[in-house]
Amino acid sequence: MATDIKVPTLGESISEGTIARWLKKDGDVVRAEEPVLELETEKATAEIAAPASGALRIAVPEGKTVPIGAVVGSIEEVSAARSSAAPGPTPAERQDRTAPSSTPLSEPAKILSPAARRLASERGLDIASLKGTGPGGRVTKEDVLDHLERGSAPAAASVGVPAAPSKPDGAAVPATIPVPRSSEKTAARETRQRMSAIRQRIADRLVSAQRTAAILTTFNEADLSAVIALRERFKDAFKEKHGVGLGFMSFFVKATIEALRAFPTVNAWIDGSDIVYHDYYNIGVAVSTEKGLMVPVLRDADKLSFADIEARIAELARKARDGKITVDDLQGGTFTITNGGIFGSLLSTPIVNPPQSAILGMHAIQKRPVALNDQVVIRPMMYLAVSYDHRLVDGREAVQFLVRIKECVEKPERLLLEI
Repeated sequence: MATDIKVPTLGESISEGTIARWLKKDGDVVRAEEPVLELETEKATAEIAAPASGALRIAVPEGKTVPIGAVVGSIEEVSAARSSAAPGPTPAERQDRTAPSSTPLSEPAKILSPAARRLASERGLDIASLKGTGPGGRVTKEDVLDHLERGSAPAAASVGVPAAPSKPDGAAVPATIPVPRSSEKTAARETRQRMSAIRQRIADRLVSAQRTAAILTTFNEADLSAVIALRERFKDAFKEKHGVGLGFMSFFVKATIEALRAFPTVNAWIDGSDIVYHDYYNIGVAVSTEKGLMVPVLRDADKLSFADIEARIAELARKARDGKITVDDLQGGTFTITNGGIFGSLLSTPIVNPPQSAILGMHAIQKRPVALNDQVVIRPMMYLAVSYDHRLVDGREAVQFLVRIKECVEKPERLLLEI
């Protein structure tokens, strides 16, 4: 008897997913609730667990997109003897495995990187003829390219190119070596890879935001002297008491909430011909991962302390980078903050995260000369940007909203007193 492995419901707006990879091989014995599959959706990557204990049977290969509810594999019952740990090798087998081999690696034993295997397959190369220079003799993509370059001339002779005729005086006529076409040279140095579901979703949302919203950006700059001094003064005590570092993001989350309270339209969005105002503050914080930009949400951020905000951001960022983020972690945001400054960005125009109406862009802190009390002084400055949907938010509101954030971070005591 077999138990089907079905794609579960992962969110209201998610109708399909892509099999990113099987965590177990076909025929492997697995336990109930043990993760066997990574399913990539347009919002997050989720692990699918085995519904029962037994032998895994894979029905749908990696890379295929399947709808919610589809059967992608099954778990077959196995005898108690099979499901228990397999006996180890005999002493003679262990000796055979550890004995050095005098014969070269055969094709099945040859270790290739995924890119090298794909390129070798596309070019019709004999895997056994490839020489690996990677760790442990691993064949890399560069090894395949080197093999193609070195083997271009011999390959031409092996397919029946006639020998060059001799001149009457006995001098040999130089053989003509076919030169690969430009397209062939280029193809050998290119790798084609399918866009992940998350990357496709990011692309769709960004294009949709640009097409459907009237996005404008306003800029300002903030002197972070007071915030930096406050962090330096209390960071050790804060870390000792709360077990988490005191970063800049908690100050900007708090400042953003104060500005949203003063200008509630920035925390609203358009739904058809209606404006939906939110009496709560779910702040999305953009996190960069290998699979693309994700925006986990701090729910009811106005009710969180500085320590709660820092701990929650660290937890969500870790889940996003480890591929453990859930759809629920990414939904429900009313406003977004993105920090390009961690990558060195000095100024940018962030794109609104629909259906939200605005987004705050933080940038690198840079010491610059500024005029203060008619004196030129050096201060740690940060450019701030707010992109907003002009269909809903007027320029006056956007500018005053950003000024409010500037005031709060330049005088962080305002955040503690909520004034």
